[in-house]
Amino acid sequence: MAPGALGMFVQELGQLGIYKRTQGRLTRQFTCLAVWVGFALAAWRMYSTVTWGFADDWFPNLAISIANVLRYTVPTVLLVAGVWFGFRLVNYPPFADFLIAVEAEMNKVTWPSRTEMVRSAIVVIVIMFGLTIVIFVYDGVLRFILRLLNIVD
Repeated sequence: MAPGALGMFVQELGQLGIYKRTQGRLTRQFTCLAVWVGFALAAWRMYSTVTWGFADDWFPNLAISIANVLRYTVPTVLLVAGVWFGFRLVNYPPFADFLIAVEAEMNKVTWPSRTEMVRSAIVVIVIMFGLTIVIFVYDGVLRFILRLLNIVD
């Protein structure tokens, strides 16, 4: 990232608008949802596992109340910041243009029909079982030869 690009990105985090609102909507929505899920899992993990370490012998009640405030506040702030970051990330012009291009390319893909996909899956499964049997036979023959020559016990 160029030095000016970081400043542009930080400036973009404070914007409210949606960049190219009608283009690449599905890709941008799913990307934003994935970022939100990541931050939600991080906040939940922080809430459930982090002990804030306030074991003060002089003021035990104060230490417990500070730990409880931090236990709820820090994950909530992380979650809110993550929601805002995810929303702004998919509206950051270079990244949004990339996601728009991804969706345009995905629309060009020719997807197989259900019957074609089932046939292809069956071929792959049969070949995998066949290769497994071939490797099993090779392993048995090689083991027999190596034991015959007293190389392996």
